[in-house]
Order: sequence, then structure tokens, then C-alpha cells
Amino acid sequence: MKTILVATEKPFAPEAVDLIRKIADEAGYKLQLLEKYTEKSELLKAVEGVDALIVRSDVVDAEVLDAAKSLKVVVRAGSGYDNIDLATCTGKGVVAMNTPGQNANAVAELALGMMVYFARNHFNGKPGTELKGKKLGICAFGNVGKQVARIAQGFDMTVYIVDPYVEKKQVARKELIFLSSVEELYRTCQYVSLHMPLNDETRGSVNYSLLSLMPQGAVLVNTARKEIVDEDSLVRMFRERPDFGYVSDIAPDNKELLEKEFPGRFYFTPKKMGAQTAEANINAGVAAARQIVDYFKKGDTRFQVNK
Repeated sequence: MKTILVATEKPFAPEAVDLIRKIADEAGYKLQLLEKYTEKSELLKAVEGVDALIVRSDVVDAEVLDAAKSLKVVVRAGSGYDNIDLATCTGKGVVAMNTPGQNANAVAELALGMMVYFARNHFNGKPGTELKGKKLGICAFGNVGKQVARIAQGFDMTVYIVDPYVEKKQVARKELIFLSSVEELYRTCQYVSLHMPLNDETRGSVNYSLLSLMPQGAVLVNTARKEIVDEDSLVRMFRERPDFGYVSDIAPDNKELLEKEFPGRFYFTPKKMGAQTAEANINAGVAAARQIVDYFKKGDTRFQVNK
């Protein structure tokens, strides 16, 4: 009998766990839970002897993979997977997967919600601005980017797209405006929303040379990863551009400096909140369990992220 371990420092909703258990039971697998653990040693002990692992933001590094000697597949219940050591997975023959699209709507709603909150001066009683008629640039037109575009059009925003991996004809059908360069997007749009994964190419790629191109009233929206934005460039923009604002689903490392020098010109969620809805929680957990069953029973590796 195969064993699936759900290891979540931030647990799934009880409904999600019940559905994961049902999927495991129907497949004839055993389900183990490690929830709200506080020490890495607990995770290292729990992974011993399991065949499959489901995590959320939990770190699956080389030490964890060394301890999981029977592990065949690990699934990150969510889209980002930088918390998994892909190289070590590959070296050990472990298939690593994510669950793309399962939390896309939740992240998109957060992005637009933060835009509204910032445009209305944090609801402090003073007059703000509207999103209607504003130009929104979307960097990366994946699952989340598509949902952001859909919702933004409901606000009557003009939506621009830049994504080197998406053909223009794929965008044009959705009445969106495809731009050929990221520089053009920053130059055109008052709001720019980031939705690319974190990798060597994107790390620190949102820098002063791009941000300085933005028009008056510029607002950068980040529901991706904090490391994508160069923090020195943020400080320089705040100092040189009193009109510049930044909202993010996770605080940068220089948060204290920004709080001291530029109060009221940014908003950061207390912790990463993009996938923190009941629906996304359930969708991602269920998808992870189904992908594990499909992998073992059918050899399905559609969502594999390592080679």
C-alpha cells in the first residue's frame, strides 16, 4: 500500500483534508497528516517511508529529500514551486509537480482588491481615484494573469499584456492589447501587475530602469514573489517619485526602511495571502491528491516541473 503524507505548517481546510482522504481511500492508499508542525525535525521524521508528499509553502530541500528514501513524487499545492529543491528531486528520481490554476482566481481577486484599496487611500476617508479607464499592464499571461485580465476588464480598465511565451494571436482574441516589449508596457501603464515565476531570469528583473518608465500615479502590484522586485530600485523610486506606489502580497526585506521613510505609499499583506481562500485551499489540495493518484496509476506527469 502506497502512503501519501500531507505536510502542512499552514494546514488545509478540514473540508480539503476530507476530500484528499477520500481520494486516497478510493485509490487504496494510506494518508498521513503532519499539520502545524514547528520543527523541521518533525518533517524529517514524517517523510520516512512515504511514497508521495503534498506540501503548501513548506520547504522541501535536500535534507528533507534525503530523509524521504521511498519518495517517488512531491506535489506543491499551488502554482509557485521555489520551495522545492528541483535539482535534488531530479537527482533522486523524484517527480516534482505543482497544481497550476487552482488558486488563480484567488490571487487575481487579491491583486484587484489591493489596487482598489490603494487607489482609495486605504479607505482613510480622503478622496481617492477609480480604476475605471486606467491602463493595467500584466507581466506574464499565465493562469493568474488571465484571471486578472478578466476581472480588470470588469472594472473597465484597458488591459495590456507582455509575455514572450504567448503568441499575439492568443491574446488578440480576448480583446486585450499585446505589447512586444516589457519596456513599452511599463511606459504605457499606470498599473503594472506581476505574475511571473521566480527563477534566475526574473530575480531582481523589476528594477529602476523599468520602474522609472512608468507614468504619473504609477502603482506596482506584486502577487508573485518579493525577490522579483529589486529592493534598492524600490527605495530609489520612492525617493525620486512622490507619485509612485507599491502594493505586494508579501513584504520586502527592507520593509522597516520603507515604513520609516515612506509611510502611506505602499501596502503589504501581513503574510502571503494570494491563495488564502477556502475555495483555493480546497481546489489545490484536491488537485494535488488526484495528480498523485494519476501518476501512480497512469504514469501521468503533465504537471511535472523538474526534468
